[in-house]
Amino acid sequence: MSIYTVDMMQPSGIDFAPATTAAEVAQNIRTILKTSLGSAPLARDIGLDYSIIDDPYPIAQARLMGEIMTAVAEQEPRAVVTEVSFKGEFEDVLTGRLLAVVRFSLAEGVQ
Repeated sequence: MSIYTVDMMQPSGIDFAPATTAAEVAQNIRTILKTSLGSAPLARDIGLDYSIIDDPYPIAQARLMGEIMTAVAEQEPRAVVTEVSFKGEFEDVLTGRLLAVVRFSLAEGVQ
């Protein structure tokens, strides 16, 4: 089983014809992470609930981790999240940003 990574610190563009299923799933996860729930026209159930934005850092981090795992499981069923972590914790506390790193594998039967 291969493990793939979506790192929100890495810039990326939109690929309209991903070469592999893993690349397509990774792009979809990145889209879920960047989209605020309810903000996508005709797809209001896509994205994350960012109402946690004003929580203290450790609480926001824990809640966001759960939010990411739930959202990816519901919105991209081809992915199985194996780990969610955050980069640059000290810098993030100062800037107020939580930059996620999501590791996932493809669900059984997905090629």
